[in-house]
Amino acid sequence: MIDRDAARRDEGADSTFGDGRPLWLGRLDKVRNVVRQEMISRQLDRHLRTPPARILDVGAGQGTQSIRLARSGHRVVSVEPDSDMRAAFCAALAAEPAEVQDRVSCRVGSVGGLAQVISGETYDAVLLLGVLMYLPASEPVIAELAAHVGPGGFLAIAARTTTSALWRPAARQDWRAALAAFEEHDLARAEGRDMRYLNEIGAPSRADSFDALTSAAAAGGLELENWYGVRIAVDADELDPPPPCDPQELAALLDVEERLGAMDPYRQLGQLAHLILRRTAPVA
Repeated sequence: MIDRDAARRDEGADSTFGDGRPLWLGRLDKVRNVVRQEMISRQLDRHLRTPPARILDVGAGQGTQSIRLARSGHRVVSVEPDSDMRAAFCAALAAEPAEVQDRVSCRVGSVGGLAQVISGETYDAVLLLGVLMYLPASEPVIAELAAHVGPGGFLAIAARTTTSALWRPAARQDWRAALAAFEEHDLARAEGRDMRYLNEIGAPSRADSFDALTSAAAAGGLELENWYGVRIAVDADELDPPPPCDPQELAALLDVEERLGAMDPYRQLGQLAHLILRRTAPVA
């Protein structure tokens, strides 16, 4: 169900994602996004209770995870500031059966202004998947989202870490880019700020320290339950081809990625770190 009467709010003015939106939307069917969405989905399923759970998907984008969760019987409130992304979301949702559409409420809003959209509601799971790297800082975002995680619920964050930002150009044997990444990493540490980089869709982005993420979550009463690496073996090349046409080959690829993403040391090389942060203290 789409909230078409919601007032037009800020379309993510603090986010740098808009620079890369066209390329992102043009690559939804490529192997990186196919692997990312399937891994996130499988990993969430490990931690979600039996449907119907109440889920808040913040920065829901084109709606891939919201729709998948609704198909599984969960009830989802999806919040997205970008009008083009919401249009893609609406188009995808419109193709779903009526019972799936009825489980999704799509609202206009963004981090920093969730109180205008969901008031004081709490959820069994709050999702922020691939959004933090486009925002100025993580601590206030995590604090805001943690307040909406209900008793026993969790916050799921998929973020780019400094490990990933350093490893990616080296894995691609782009030695100059790898050295530039190390220089930026060292400069960021010296200046007491987060590492910055230009991501694969051309958007200025920010990498988080893993420990800083878990510390910010702990301040909000959330404890790290588990974490996963996302996109480990498919990202060694600059190219982003379509996924394998052979269903068995694709299934094998996804199963390998799932195994790699769940164990050390391989998960540390994922292009995203997917953290499951469980509520262990009462909501403030």
